[in-house]
Amino acid sequence: MSLIQQTLHEWRALLRLGAPILVAQLAQMANGFVDTLMAGNASSFDLAAVGIGVSFWVPLSLFFMGVLGALQPIIAEHNGAKRFDNIVPVAWQGIYIALIGSLGVMLLLWNVMPLVELFKADAKTAAIVEGYLQAFVWGVPALLLITALRGFTDGMGHTKVFMVVSLLGTLCNIPLNYIFIYGKFGMPELGGIGCGWATTGANMVALAAMLVYLHWGKANKNIHFFHTIHTPSVILIRRILKLGIPIGVTLFVEVSMFCAIAIFLMPLGAQTVAAHQIVLNATSMAFMVPLSLGMAVLLRVSYLVGEQTLGRARLVARSSLLLALAIACINVPILFFGRELLANMYTQEPEVVAIATRLLKLAAIFQLVDVLQVVAVNGLRGYQDTALPMWIIVLAFWGVCLPLGYVLAYTNIIISAAGAQGYWIALTVGLAIAAILLIWRLFAFKPTSTPPLST
Repeated sequence: MSLIQQTLHEWRALLRLGAPILVAQLAQMANGFVDTLMAGNASSFDLAAVGIGVSFWVPLSLFFMGVLGALQPIIAEHNGAKRFDNIVPVAWQGIYIALIGSLGVMLLLWNVMPLVELFKADAKTAAIVEGYLQAFVWGVPALLLITALRGFTDGMGHTKVFMVVSLLGTLCNIPLNYIFIYGKFGMPELGGIGCGWATTGANMVALAAMLVYLHWGKANKNIHFFHTIHTPSVILIRRILKLGIPIGVTLFVEVSMFCAIAIFLMPLGAQTVAAHQIVLNATSMAFMVPLSLGMAVLLRVSYLVGEQTLGRARLVARSSLLLALAIACINVPILFFGRELLANMYTQEPEVVAIATRLLKLAAIFQLVDVLQVVAVNGLRGYQDTALPMWIIVLAFWGVCLPLGYVLAYTNIIISAAGAQGYWIALTVGLAIAAILLIWRLFAFKPTSTPPLST
């Protein structure tokens, strides 16, 4: 085939992998959208509290979810190399990592309130934050176990499985939110705290569905996932952690940046925090398309590396950047020109709408560089190159975004103190730096014929 034919062939393969991933990601994001929308209709205090609560649990959970994300390239590589006997033992190690990680996340969330008090949240908001986290924490084991099992199903190329599981979780989350937030069917009216209980219930239902599929699904009839319980393997766990910890750190740095901004904005009042949460949620929804593309690139590159077709793997990794730019050309105008409509979807409070509208204008520009960096970093993960990309993200987010954001938001050193807008300007600058460095690494990286973690 010609280069153009090969490129189109691989883009069709990415579409087959990425479309179910996109639906799954949108379903997961829909949970946050529903939580934000329904909590916002309860009160701005509930909306701010849910946003602050999310700011604490998301970075912790995503660190371990990133570590478990190493299962996808490892299993996809084994699948491409036709080493089928290696797949289930690796997946079982992910289960053990998920169980241990769950204990760590739960312990930290049970003891997080001193940090909330440190940032001087008002008493009413702090009380809702505490109740929300105490409810959410019971669903953490289900959340991480689903992630581990997703590593197996996605790595085998069965991306529709997690799509169905995610849709089921979302369908459960909506009525549970309605019941717990507004006190329906005899339940007390819990407000933002009800979001935590709804999320826990939805996670447990989704895990049950995943287990049912693994045990009875036709695609697994030759895999026998549960027929043999594979004991913990120090060698396999070490290999997973070597690849996964940099991914976990990268996700933690990325998400903690956005969550830290919500915390640092608390002195500006609940309305500013609520507006930031609205913008973060809206941009995250738009981000699901390039993120899904990036995850499809990861799976496809890993498979091709295992298959030893390195030229095609390189073609996929590089040409996907053109798809990322095409996605940006759609996302940017939607966020920029639709900012007022989006803000009014979340809340009817004029002050919150006004702040969110101003922030969405900046967030639209931010999307342009964000789509490039996420596709580039996932291409590198497909090559199982995670260490240097981790340091690039750390530099861009913690070395540039945090200090620059504080300077722009609260001082007059560079511009007049811009409040929340200063942080979104800093995010754009930091992400631009990350995108440039990651794209350079993607083009400079030389995959070998014997990739890491191949045995």
